[in-house]
Amino acid sequence: MKIIAVIPARYASTRFPAKLMQDLGGKTVILRTYEAAISTNLFDDVFVVTDSDLIYNEIISNGGKAIMSIKEHESGSDRIAEAVEHMNVDVVINVQGDEPFINKKPLEELIEVFKNDTEKKVDLGSLMFQISDKKEINNPNNVKVITDQQGFALYFSRSVIPFPREENVGVRYMKHIGIYAFRKEALMDFYRLPMLSLEASEKLEQLRYLEYGKRIKMVETSHVSIGIDTPEDLEKARKLL
Repeated sequence: MKIIAVIPARYASTRFPAKLMQDLGGKTVILRTYEAAISTNLFDDVFVVTDSDLIYNEIISNGGKAIMSIKEHESGSDRIAEAVEHMNVDVVINVQGDEPFINKKPLEELIEVFKNDTEKKVDLGSLMFQISDKKEINNPNNVKVITDQQGFALYFSRSVIPFPREENVGVRYMKHIGIYAFRKEALMDFYRLPMLSLEASEKLEQLRYLEYGKRIKMVETSHVSIGIDTPEDLEKARKLL
């Protein structure tokens, strides 16, 4: 089984423009993320895929592997799919470009999902962790996920799911972490199929997979990632080095 990591890296960012090219202890955020992905030793190869000459040159000039997007893309899945379309790979792990402190353990757990899936029932794997603070649960920026008894995703939403009509019944609220492991066939199907109403409404690309009947295996983790979404996050990251 050939497993690669792909880091989709847009230069523009609504909340923090050019964040991936910011300095983080003498290296850019995107270079640190790329090097962190390689240092896990989990992947047969690691690529950055980007729409930016600056990011592309940053990776290439430091001896890394980068791919320029040919088309404009609405989602990270689309950008990754274009990059790997003609590659001979089995599983593609989407690593977020703004997470330079990659934790190896949850990535290992995602890879194990596919190694143990001998009947190929899993199309994607992704991560979630439990949240209990009501503000966190009600925050539409926190995507929630509910699963069946086997851990397959039933639905993702920015709304509170399930709705607490009856409290104290043992419901756990799970926050989705946007790191994915794709079986290549599922990723290419996503790339070729049009967006449907649920994805358009919630603005969550993972709903396209569910709407077309793909099975997403969720892995619960306690390893919460440290992402850089704001200048304040960058300052916190600098203190961690």
